[in-house]
Amino acid sequence: MTSILRLHYAPDNASLCIRLALEELHLPYTTVLVDRPARAQKSAAYLALNPNGLIPVLETPDGPLYETGAILLWLADRHGRLMPAITDPGRGAALKWLFWLSNTLHATERMLFYPAQHTAGGPAMEQALLAQTKIRLAAQFTILAQTSDAPWLDANAPSALACYLAPLLRWPVFYGDEPGWLDLSHWPRLLTFAHRFEQRPAAVTATRAEGLGHTPFSAPQALNPMGIGPNDP
Repeated sequence: MTSILRLHYAPDNASLCIRLALEELHLPYTTVLVDRPARAQKSAAYLALNPNGLIPVLETPDGPLYETGAILLWLADRHGRLMPAITDPGRGAALKWLFWLSNTLHATERMLFYPAQHTAGGPAMEQALLAQTKIRLAAQFTILAQTSDAPWLDANAPSALACYLAPLLRWPVFYGDEPGWLDLSHWPRLLTFAHRFEQRPAAVTATRAEGLGHTPFSAPQALNPMGIGPNDP
């Protein structure tokens, strides 16, 4: 079957959330590697797909889509399985968490990844921002771990929310000026989620393609470019 979906990705970037969802849905797709060291995401060709110059972009029959949460929602609504249907009583709660992951948790992590983009005060202010952001991120993990309103967190079932959350549990380990500062065991519920999710066949396929090791979410290791699969250019 010829693929009609093209995922513009970089290993261990937000495109991983989309790759996980595509694998969960068993959809045929092709990948286009975005050369981040060469700043290909800022090239004219890429900006024509996403004027924000950010990864990912998913080319679809409806045109190019960007924004991780929007792509996940489009995939779920178009192909089912990953979100409750519009008439499902659980739809509102699922949307609430999808937007929380996108607008709150992911936004906080971006401050951890790119502190210089969020302050003009130089290195001292960047360090202060990192310190405060780590406190804020830990508080958000606690909110998620303690909620009684997220059944998807404990379910062994595919969901757009799980595909979004898993990488968000991985990335902070490598940032914050102290590699490995984040210990997921402080939130046993989130650690259990990470263990369970990384064993799903879709997650194994996606993370193996990007060279993320055998415990990419429960005990993250640095990206191994040599582990990138042969189907990824």
